[in-house]
Formats: sequence, structure tokens, C-alpha cells
Amino acid sequence: DGGLEQRALQYEQTLMYGRYTQDLGAFAKDEAARIRRQQERWKKYPKERLRPSELLEYDQSRCARCRICMVRCQKFLISKVGEDWIFLILLGLVMALVSWVMDFTIATCLQAQKWMYGGLDANIFLQYLAWVTYPVVLITFSAGFTQILAPQAVGSGIPEMKTILRGVVLKEYLTLKTFVAKVLGLTCALGSGMPLGKEGPFVHIASMCAAILGKFLSLFGGIYENESRNTEMLAAACAVGVGCCFAAPIGGVLFSIEVTSTFFAVRNYWRGFFAATFSAFIFRVLAVWNKDEETITALFKTRFRLDFPFDLQELPAFAVIGIASGFGGALFVFFNRKIVQFMRKQKTINRFLMKKRLLFPALVTLLIATLTFPPGFGQFMAGQLTQKETLVTLFDNRTWAKQGLAEEFEYVGVSAAWKHPRANVFVTLVVRVRHPG
Repeated sequence: DGGLEQRALQYEQTLMYGRYTQDLGAFAKDEAARIRRQQERWKKYPKERLRPSELLEYDQSRCARCRICMVRCQKFLISKVGEDWIFLILLGLVMALVSWVMDFTIATCLQAQKWMYGGLDANIFLQYLAWVTYPVVLITFSAGFTQILAPQAVGSGIPEMKTILRGVVLKEYLTLKTFVAKVLGLTCALGSGMPLGKEGPFVHIASMCAAILGKFLSLFGGIYENESRNTEMLAAACAVGVGCCFAAPIGGVLFSIEVTSTFFAVRNYWRGFFAATFSAFIFRVLAVWNKDEETITALFKTRFRLDFPFDLQELPAFAVIGIASGFGGALFVFFNRKIVQFMRKQKTINRFLMKKRLLFPALVTLLIATLTFPPGFGQFMAGQLTQKETLVTLFDNRTWAKQGLAEEFEYVGVSAAWKHPRANVFVTLVVRVRHPG
């Protein structure tokens, strides 16, 4: 009865509490007239009183009981769609499918580049043209398509998500058009072989997916029209974006806490972890289904000893690596900020780049592709390896040197790309670290 009264009085759920938008006197008059008409109808047709009013339309049917059961099942399913776990399962499933399809397409694009490069081994100049033209075309298409369809899809999307989760409304940032532009643009950018990542963009993609699902499921119930609840689902979507990217649900939850650092509700812990775990699981199951893996394993496997995975004397080296990485990240942010500030002060360059939006990404891509050309400078940084192949070899815990001599290392498979006849393997690693990507 309370729910009926709320609907009749046009009950409206706001952010903090509900309110009635219809006058009580008008409602009382309408309700009295409805009851009077109902009583008059019962006097004429006494049998109608024996059936619920919702099922009267099925009285003339031969399969009345089946139809009644179907109506009850429909109402039950519609009520259950409004529950959180249904939404989180759908979100995790959709994002796992999106991530897997993107990875499959990216791998196909990278294999096409290798095929073009290998088929022109008779002419090094044609090899160079194929090596640099392929990524330039993909990057230019990615930038142009995004600018034309949805400029809001430019960039990683993490700063925008932090802004949205703090209550600021950004128009067109969580729409289907932006979702399509982001997915296609990111696929082309990563398929070009440029040293780019998909963690940041996938946080934005997962948030857009959550917003689109919320609008679709609002057809089944008004609970998805609650702004506070939608914000909580966006926080869970941030965890899903990282979880389906690296199959790391715990890292996804920690990242969602980092994104919403000003306030993180305790009830969002299980939402983020549940959705991220389901998404990561489906993502790895799809890899097994496509025969990329034999069983469900980590995205980047290691072969450490189970009894004692590291030696005690290695701990200082790990600490040095952590300190160097921290300083390197801070240095990168510092130089990036200086470059951005310099570019903003150059009004002439800004006006030129505003007119020629595709020129800057094309030039940067041409420079990086030239540096990674395998017969050229790329031979000192394993330039022929893709980003995933590079990570696989770097995560491999096999010893790269025996008794301090790197030349005694047995280079097998993709590890052979790190070997150069006139340079030590550690020189190749240092050059790779100092690479612009």
C-alpha cells in the first residue's frame, strides 16, 4: 500500500530524500472516484471481484494460468534487474568482451605490420617506408576519427572521471558516441605499435559502459535514475576498467579508491571487487577459448621458485629499482608539464596546430617509428618486438648473464631480439629504457 501511495502521489526520489509532487486533496478526490467506479462495476459483474484486477484481461484466454505465470515471472525478473549484482555482472561481462575484442584486433594489426615488413626484406628502403607508413596512417585515422565524432574521447579520460566523481557534470563524456570514438580510436592507436597503454582509456571506457547500461536498465525500473547510485556504479566501473585490462581485480579496486580519494563509501568495496573479479575471469576465459592460453593463468607469467622466490641479496636491488622508477616517473611528469606550458605560451604554434590537428600526431609517430626501425637504431632496443612481447621477455626470470658474462646467455625465441653482435645486452636494455615510449 505504501508503494501504491507513493506512485499515486507521484513520489519523486531525490539525492537526499523523497518528496511528493501531487497535492493530497487532489489525490483523495481521484481515489474516491476510482473506488466508486470500481464498486459500481462489481455490482454489475460480481465474478470480477474474485480475480485480481491485473489478471482480468486474461479471462477470455484458454491458457489463462500460463499467462498469469508469465506475467508473474516477468514482474519478478524486472524487480531483480534492479539489484546491484545483476548490473555488476553485465558490466563485467561487457567490458571483458570489449577488452578481448580490442586485444584480438590489436594483435591482428601488429601481425599485419610484421608481415608487410618481412615481405619486403629484399629492399631496405621499402621496408622503412612500410614500417613508418603503417603506424602514421593508423594514428592519423585515430586522431581524425576521434576529433570528428567525439572530441571528448581525446586523452586518457582519468582526469575527467575524477571530475565527474566529484559531482561536476561534464556533457557528452559518458555517451554512446564517445564510447564508439574511444574504442575505435584506442584500437587503431595501439594497433599502430606505438608505445602506448590502455589502462587510462579503459577506465573512461568502463565508466561510459556503466552509464550506458544504467540508461538502458532504467527502462525496467526507476532505481537507475538515482544520481547517487549512478555515481557509486561509476566508482565500481573504474575498478572494472583496470581489472579487465590486466586481469588484476585487486589492483582495480585500489585504483578506484585512488580515483575517488576524497570520499570512498565502504559499500563500494564489494561492488568494485565483484565486478572487477568477474570481468578479469571472463577476460582470461576468452583467451583460453581462443586458444591463446592453455588454462586460466596470469596475463604476464613468471617462473619464480615456489620454495624461495628470491635471494636475500636481491632485496637492495629491488629497492634501487623502486627508487629509480619513482624518480623517473616524477622526472617524466616534470618534463611533460614544462613541455605543455611551453606549447601553451607559443601562440603562433598553437594557431598552426589548431588548423592542422593531424600534423602533430603524425610527426611524433614518424619520429618514433624511425627510431624503432629494426635495421636502424631499433636494433639497439629490440625494435621489432611488440609491447606485449617486450613485457613477456622482461617478466621472464631466466638469468640474462652467467658469472657476470651476458654473452653466455642462451637467447631463444623473442629473447633473441635483445642480442646484438656489437653491443652488450645491458646496453640494449638501457637504450630501451631511454626510448621515447
